[in-house]
Order: sequence, then C-alpha cells, then structure tokens
Amino acid sequence: MERSTKLFSAALVLFVVVVAHRAAASQDLKGKKLINKVCTIAPSRDLCVQILSSDPIRSPNADLKDLAVISLRVAARNASGILSDTKMLIDDDNLDPDVQQGLADCKETILDAESQLEDTIASLLVGSDTDAQVWLKAAVAAIDTCDASIPGDDDVLSVKSAMFRRLCNIAIAISKLLNKPLKF
Repeated sequence: MERSTKLFSAALVLFVVVVAHRAAASQDLKGKKLINKVCTIAPSRDLCVQILSSDPIRSPNADLKDLAVISLRVAARNASGILSDTKMLIDDDNLDPDVQQGLADCKETILDAESQLEDTIASLLVGSDTDAQVWLKAAVAAIDTCDASIPGDDDVLSVKSAMFRRLCNIAIAISKLLNKPLKF
C-alpha cells in the first residue's frame, strides 16, 4: 500500500511539473517566435508574418494581445484607405448615379467598420475578448455590405476590401487564440 501511495505521489508530482512547464512555455512565447507560431494557423501565413512584424516597437516582444492590436491597427489603416478612395470616387461626375449612390452607402459602412475596429481594440485592451470578436465580425459584415452596394467586382475598392477581409481574418485567428490556451 505504501509503495502504491509513493508511486501515485510521484506520478502526481510529475504531472504537475509537466503541466506547469507547458503553461510557462506557452506564456514565454513572444515576439518573432510567437508570430511564427500564430501565423501557422492564420489564413494567409506570409501576409500574417509581414503584418505582425510591422510594428518595430511592439512586434519584437509582443504577446497575443499585442499581436491582435497590431493586426487591427493595420486593418483600420486599410479601412481608412478604402474610405479615402470612396470619397474620391463619389465626386466623379462621370459615374452612373446608381454607382455614386452605392459609393455613398459604402462610405457609411466603411465609417462603421473603422469605428468597429476601434471598438475591437478597446475591448481587447480592457480584457473583453468576447466583445472584441463581436465587433470584429461586425467590421467584416460592414465591408461585405459595402461590396454589395457597388456593382461589379473588378474595381479598386473590391481589391482593397478583399485585403481588408484578409487582414480581419488574421485578427480573428489571433482573437480566437485569446479565448483558448495555446496548443503549439
């Protein structure tokens, strides 16, 4: 009986040490190592690495939350670019009135998307990861609405909105990791 108790105790101690080591190892992943691990599950690996490495101050020591914020800020800049292009196109008197109306509608939804990305960042910073996912999905829905407002899919805005979706998908992949323990 005493031998089985010792064996059980030894097994329990070993289990606790292994679990603690794995937890510590996942928390130690930061910066480039974490970026490479995260981007293995992201939809666009090369773009993911490029985006998450783009912040010279945060990227080198970034944790998951930092990476989420980096990706969201890049997506927000992309949305601002789409908004600028939309405003420019609206003023083109040679466009069909239906296209101009679609652009006006799109401008409003892009403004919503920008705001939703800011809400996503704010939610992450206060630790509300679930709210962050909701806001992020709303931003993607806004760009879908924008695309539906404008006929055709070969225009400049369609190309930029496709990039916006890719950027948001990277942020979504990271935000999902925030809600689950790392399993790399």
